[in-house]
Amino acid sequence: MRRMTVCLLTAVMLLAGCGKAPEYWEQDPGQLAPAGTAENAEETGEIRAVWIPVMHYAAWMTGKTEAQFRETVAEVFADCAALGLNTVFLHVRAYGDAYYASDLFPRGAYLTGDYDPLAVMTAQAHAQGLAVHAWINPLRCQTPDVLAGTEERYVLRQWYEDPAMNGSRIVEADGHFWLNPAYPEARQLAADGAAEILAKYPVEGLHIDDYFYPTTDPDFDAAAFRESGQADLAAWRRDNCSALVKLLYDTVKAQDPSLIFSVSPQGNPETDKEQLYADAALWCSEPGYCDWIVPQIYYGYRNAVCPFTATLHWWEAAADSSTLVIGLAAYKVGKEDPWAGSGAEEWLENSTVLSDELQELRAGAADGFAFYSCNDLFSPEAADERKRIRAQLAAPDASEQGISLTADGDQLFP
Repeated sequence: MRRMTVCLLTAVMLLAGCGKAPEYWEQDPGQLAPAGTAENAEETGEIRAVWIPVMHYAAWMTGKTEAQFRETVAEVFADCAALGLNTVFLHVRAYGDAYYASDLFPRGAYLTGDYDPLAVMTAQAHAQGLAVHAWINPLRCQTPDVLAGTEERYVLRQWYEDPAMNGSRIVEADGHFWLNPAYPEARQLAADGAAEILAKYPVEGLHIDDYFYPTTDPDFDAAAFRESGQADLAAWRRDNCSALVKLLYDTVKAQDPSLIFSVSPQGNPETDKEQLYADAALWCSEPGYCDWIVPQIYYGYRNAVCPFTATLHWWEAAADSSTLVIGLAAYKVGKEDPWAGSGAEEWLENSTVLSDELQELRAGAADGFAFYSCNDLFSPEAADERKRIRAQLAAPDASEQGISLTADGDQLFP
């Protein structure tokens, strides 16, 4: 654990199949997960993670053979390990679909070959000494058109066709259907999907991110709210999300108490609570909800609503019962940040925002960090920042090193 100090700062409140025999899960996990893989994060003293989102799979999987996919991910994971990372969050269910062998959810649209991508990715990541956390969006499902064409054997298609379920257990909002966490059977489907992954694959953990309620519109779940007899819609919705998170945590621990369950909320705690109905402050301050909290602090220092340092201190103070892993925005390097108000030009004017933030959080109370996303981190635009990051992670006293580059990209250590 990296948290060696207690944050004493007063929190600043922010405003705003695979068809090949033997099946993957019938193989000896010991052949796929080298001894010590799960302990790599502890051995380095911090969690060094990167998100690999489903959008990457369009280029990696579509029209590609298993051999081509394996070659791609082997190169990606080798780059991750060479940079000094030790953990990957692999997107395996983004839209009520599956990038793994599932009996509960249909195959993801980008997977056009006859192979198990999670089997390949897990084996290749473990070969590089990287811990694997299966990343799911527990509530977001397919678009109406996609769901209408899904095989009838899947529960989501059955609910789509059932007038009693369509509009209650699954609800359309923002162009997609969503599982409604007000209903125990909807929460259970999400948990059953998690249990399926954990039973079949030698992953080190399960990870969810910030897709909770898609809207503040009271019509989304008006009938369920009336049936509940509750008076406070926002509080009731937060209780529903907390029940989902608790169920997922219990599902993970029932499979294996050593597995990690992590939650990645939006970085602004006010947005989490009031718009997504995610009581992230509760989850990271009381036992039984999550092992790791991974807030997405995707803000620069000059962000008008959530400046990085103040937001970091808020989460340091809040995470009493959870390991704290800070999400960093590799995707903003060299780009305008249009939602940052007066800080919109910061990532254009300052080429070291990402590495500066990494250095700051490593000197504080956090236990680690995670970059979003893998393709952005290893893009040509981030080449100089990668050099700085690699130097920070390689330095013996990385949390105290000031690192800069000469004009031609060579590293300088003061």
